[in-house]
Amino acid sequence: METVIEGTPAAVSKPGAMQSREWMHRMMNLLEAAVGQLHGLKHPAQGALLEAASLLRQQIQPRPRGAVPDLRGGLLAWQARKVHDYIDGHITEPVLVAHLCALVRLSEAHFSRSFKRTFGKSPHSFVLRRRVEVAAGYMLTSDASLSDIASQCGFADQAHFSKQFRQAVGETPSGWRRARRQQHDENTPRRLWSA
Repeated sequence: METVIEGTPAAVSKPGAMQSREWMHRMMNLLEAAVGQLHGLKHPAQGALLEAASLLRQQIQPRPRGAVPDLRGGLLAWQARKVHDYIDGHITEPVLVAHLCALVRLSEAHFSRSFKRTFGKSPHSFVLRRRVEVAAGYMLTSDASLSDIASQCGFADQAHFSKQFRQAVGETPSGWRRARRQQHDENTPRRLWSA
């Protein structure tokens, strides 16, 4: 007997390992799109949607190897988890290193070194990458203009967004959106990009 999830194509009704992962990416994109639609509004559902997206992301992207106590100076597991969750919960706002340092009670210099050892990127690079990922989800699930998406994801303007997107993905946002929307409209589950 085949279990069908309402609103999903039959191809992902009983997902295998790869289809399950793609299905989780799709769900995460839908949650992030819902959060984006609430952007600027004080809606009680916004926090729940962000938390649901964060939990789903943890299933898709397990914590990095360094997100455990690291004798070489990385963040402790609870610190890495707290910082990651804070970034995901505040991705549409300015994320200041000072706020992240306060969360885990470290100086800026110590925090920046530990963050890079844990996540493999500087805090700034990590936040930019997450913003690009969230923007990619919005591009697939909404008809918002690229300038609106850029502002919803915390980018200074569309040019800043386009530059960061192209560096991360290797395509312009409009070209990427056009190609993926066609695939998305055909109900073919796909990963946002391979990297």
